[in-house]
Amino acid sequence: MPVMDATLLQLILWGLIAYGLGSVPFGLLLTRMLGLGNLRAIGSGNTGATNVLRTGSKGAAAATLLLDAAKGTVAVWLAAAFAGEAAAQLAALAALVGHCWPVWARFRGGKGVATFIGVWLALSWPVGVVCCATWLVTVLIARISSLGALAMVVASPLWVLLLGPGDMFLLSLLLAALVVGRHHANIARLAAGTEPRIGR
Repeated sequence: MPVMDATLLQLILWGLIAYGLGSVPFGLLLTRMLGLGNLRAIGSGNTGATNVLRTGSKGAAAATLLLDAAKGTVAVWLAAAFAGEAAAQLAALAALVGHCWPVWARFRGGKGVATFIGVWLALSWPVGVVCCATWLVTVLIARISSLGALAMVVASPLWVLLLGPGDMFLLSLLLAALVVGRHHANIARLAAGTEPRIGR
């Protein structure tokens, strides 16, 4: 990433731009365009890829996953290119907040997993890749998608310490806390042993 000092105005501007990008509810848009029904009335009502999958369309779910990740990546890349690393870190946080609480969808968004991956791939691609691997290994072993997501975000500060720039550690804690908080219902089901497994 380019190194430059961003002014306070630049930080505010890129924070707002990143929040706006993160707020784009691709899950809602795709399900409406494809005539897959009212996503708000399906499953959890969230706009993320997991809930889109409940419509029965794997293609729409995959597209939602990629687009939700891409909006985080693009937000960070743009902020980094025009305003430097501090703006990029703020953009990462703002994009994730935008996805979880989108202004374009009455502040009812997704749980942030894909956007979390997207921002880390832009901030530090080794951290992003290892986060993906953490999710995959956990899911292959436990067959529970939410557990994979939680393992990934909880482990992410460790990956940042080992692989990423040290000045991103605080950011990693904030991003992880946001995603864990969005999974409160899943955590309750995991504790009760009622969280559904993949394929069931």
